[in-house]
Amino acid sequence: MVKYFTAIFCMLHAFSSYCQRPNDVTAPLHAIQPDYPVPYAVPDAQKVKAVLDKVYNYLDSVTPPSFINRTTGQVIDDASKPDTNIVFKPGDFRLTSYEWGVTYSGMLEAGAATGDKKYTDYTKKRLEFLANAAPAFRTLYQQTPKSANPLRQMLAPHALDDAGAMCASMIKLFRANNTASLKPVIDNYINYVFTKEYRLKDGTLARNRPQKNTLWLDDLYMGVPAIAQMGKLTGDKKYYDDAIRQILQFSGRMFNRQLNVYMHGWVEGMSVHPEFHWARANGWALLAMTELLDVLPENYPGRDAVLEQYRNHVKGLAGYQSEKGFWHQLVDRNDSYLETSATAIYTYCIARGINKKWIDPMIYGPMCLLAWSAVTTRVNNIGQVEGTCVGTGMAFDPAFYYYRPVNVYAAHGYGPVLLAGAEIINLIKNYRFVFNDSAIQLTDK
Repeated sequence: MVKYFTAIFCMLHAFSSYCQRPNDVTAPLHAIQPDYPVPYAVPDAQKVKAVLDKVYNYLDSVTPPSFINRTTGQVIDDASKPDTNIVFKPGDFRLTSYEWGVTYSGMLEAGAATGDKKYTDYTKKRLEFLANAAPAFRTLYQQTPKSANPLRQMLAPHALDDAGAMCASMIKLFRANNTASLKPVIDNYINYVFTKEYRLKDGTLARNRPQKNTLWLDDLYMGVPAIAQMGKLTGDKKYYDDAIRQILQFSGRMFNRQLNVYMHGWVEGMSVHPEFHWARANGWALLAMTELLDVLPENYPGRDAVLEQYRNHVKGLAGYQSEKGFWHQLVDRNDSYLETSATAIYTYCIARGINKKWIDPMIYGPMCLLAWSAVTTRVNNIGQVEGTCVGTGMAFDPAFYYYRPVNVYAAHGYGPVLLAGAEIINLIKNYRFVFNDSAIQLTDK
């Protein structure tokens, strides 16, 4: 008898379980929450700012704006009479690198988007610290040009990497604050970028490595934003004209119009170029166009051509976004790793384009929010940015790009994350996104 009742109980339990099991009759299957590998939600401005705060707190603590005596370790409060023993107080990152030029710009954007003055003050404090020290260290450099000098890169740039991004961030701060000490440094930077950097015969910014007459896509960002910002600062059309020329001449040589993405390197004299569509270089190109469009007057000659190029590039990149929201190290090769800095740059540039009404928010808004969600998973508990490819030259084989290391001390990730978060805050202020059938979509309600 016990066996009989046990069997009946098991049958009833199985029937009950069957009835409770979701199926096409018992449940709306289309509403079942998928198991997304990254957060899939409409971001909240406070949560975005919390990510930015983590990055800020880390960077503020590991980039001290001060000098020390390298022999004694003593902090130098008065650097008006420097000697060759004075160096920057050690931190995790270099205060005058191009990566930190991007970071200074990112802090300014974060301050504007959040209304939190600490971000703006981060940039103001460090750039004014450098500018105020420059006259004395210039004298030291003139007296002993071959001796150690912490401001050598700023005082005597030898490449676009030394000057362009720092120059652009300084002009942005100068336009906002009119700090007199910045102007001589700006003039020195732009003099190098505009008159001294090597160019091809048609005026395209170029390098003589690894081969003669070589274009690096990275140099669109290392040159164009500084030149464009100088146009905005002075009103002199020669700067706008040169910035437009750089975008169009680089694009004519390096943009694949079938894929709508850029190759990384181009060498004059090569009849066939191995095309490696490196993600961060594509980011630098898109960021250069974004910054130029930001300052170009609406009806300026050539602006429409730059805007068309920007739109084509966004369209191309959109087709390569991964299911996790990131882009790959080589954007068109899904077996290359997912890379953070490029994803953050694309997030900023696409969100900026939506906010400026250059591109359609219905088409590009959801993918932009997904990209930001992906980026947030790479900001660790202490505010370091993970998954960023280290500095990368140009090459002609895939192994080079596939196996570039990633590192939390790759400075290229921090500015882009700040830029991305700031513009996402602007995006969700300007537009309303909701869930429709479990998908993030734009709504006008």
